[in-house]
Amino acid sequence: MRYALYFTPPKDDPLTALAALWLGRDAFSDEIFSDKAMGPVPEDHAELTADPRRYGFHATLKAPFELAGSVTERDLLDVAAEFASQTKTFTIPELVLGQLGHFFALVPGSLYQPLQDFASRVVKTFEPFRAPLSDHDIARRNPEGLSEPQRANLLRWGYPYVNDEFRFHMTLTGRVPAERQADMHDILRARFADHIGTPLNVSGLAVFIEEKRGAPFTVRSWLPLSGA
Repeated sequence: MRYALYFTPPKDDPLTALAALWLGRDAFSDEIFSDKAMGPVPEDHAELTADPRRYGFHATLKAPFELAGSVTERDLLDVAAEFASQTKTFTIPELVLGQLGHFFALVPGSLYQPLQDFASRVVKTFEPFRAPLSDHDIARRNPEGLSEPQRANLLRWGYPYVNDEFRFHMTLTGRVPAERQADMHDILRARFADHIGTPLNVSGLAVFIEEKRGAPFTVRSWLPLSGA
């Protein structure tokens, strides 16, 4: 079993519902949606959304990890609840549709330092719960293709994109072929129009679980931040 600390809006948030329909699965309930329920989607929609569908709609804060041998799930959940209760909710000024390499995601309109600080605190607070990466897990990250700071992060924190390398993104697709990217951009802009160009309230911290490697990630606990 692996755990992860993610941001996702609350279960009843309109963005959560919209993203679940787009991806074809709700990470809170693990409900799978039919093509009819999802509404009009591209023919290759299932293939292009396969990766984010498994992980569920989220932004990574602390990447998936196995628990260290000295701690239990109850320990993790207790510290997560305490962390959430002592962390004030805040708002990202603007959410926009972004393209990171070959995939699309909802991202902040500009770098927002309170968000960077929040993510860094999550990484550091929950580091004692993470078992060391196996050689296989390190190799999966293709360390030769990472920058020096990213390689250092991978070895120190178990994930390349933390602290100064962190960029908040809520993934909507897997790799989209170059010839499909313009169409996908237009589809997503229309689909998420109500949320693009608007603020995003960071009101909770979610503990996700993966029951076994390759299984869908589901929400184990969604914890409101202080003031939410």
